[in-house]
Amino acid sequence: MPAPTPTTTPTSQPAQAFWCDPALPFVESRRASQSRACYKPHHHPSFSIGAVDGGHSVFTSGEAGPVRLSPGALVFVPAERVHACNPAPDSAWSYQMLHLDAGWLQALRAEYADPAAMANEPVRIVEDPARYQRFCQLNALLFSQADAADKEASLVEFIGDLDIQQGLHIQAPELPSRLAQRIRPALECLRANPCASVPLNQLADLAGMSRYQTIRAFRKLTGLAPHAWQLNQRINLAKQQLRGPDGIAAVAQQLGFADQAHFQRVFKAHTGVTPGCFRTKY
Repeated sequence: MPAPTPTTTPTSQPAQAFWCDPALPFVESRRASQSRACYKPHHHPSFSIGAVDGGHSVFTSGEAGPVRLSPGALVFVPAERVHACNPAPDSAWSYQMLHLDAGWLQALRAEYADPAAMANEPVRIVEDPARYQRFCQLNALLFSQADAADKEASLVEFIGDLDIQQGLHIQAPELPSRLAQRIRPALECLRANPCASVPLNQLADLAGMSRYQTIRAFRKLTGLAPHAWQLNQRINLAKQQLRGPDGIAAVAQQLGFADQAHFQRVFKAHTGVTPGCFRTKY
């Protein structure tokens, strides 16, 4: 039986391309050239590595930033960390973005690092021409027709080498453990019911706080207010469902969006592309 063919799919916008391969389900990549698309603050279930190829962008994460990024900058964003990276005002930029499955990365790192050292990992911003060139070479290899085993080996080596390098650290905000425990039932409620419209007063009751305190605590824990976090969760689920057979309208309905137009607006604000453009990857 022949090996599955990797997908390198130009979108309806020629300035963008995506890569994924069923033989390497733990990694996917994206390229964008001269993009003016802007993103809302969001988070991914994956570990992300971004590279600025041209132009300038502005990076924010949690309570830190903005940080102006120049060509050659690499940004390492842990899974679930709220962030946004957008072109500088009135300009365009070119970039690459690699997404790694968080579980795969954790298992890889456990082979050579103390798991305790990976707790509460910061965002890392690295500005080093040699490391940037190496990332570009890795991504070019992923987009090529090289053997999947060679791609995996290069990815593993890249991660291992880069893990020990230092860059600008943006620490995750400190959160008192007692506050985290109080807000966690509200967070778990939204995790368990991603498509339901859970009233703010219900979340406040679960946390044993006022609505104002709940919003503030939720933002400290996740980087987003409850409704914004839930929308982000729906978009992460939408990415999974768009890989299946259901139409875009059906996915929108299943995830609790008012209509397909609403779904498209929210999806593009979080991913930079429309649902139709996204699903052409698969």
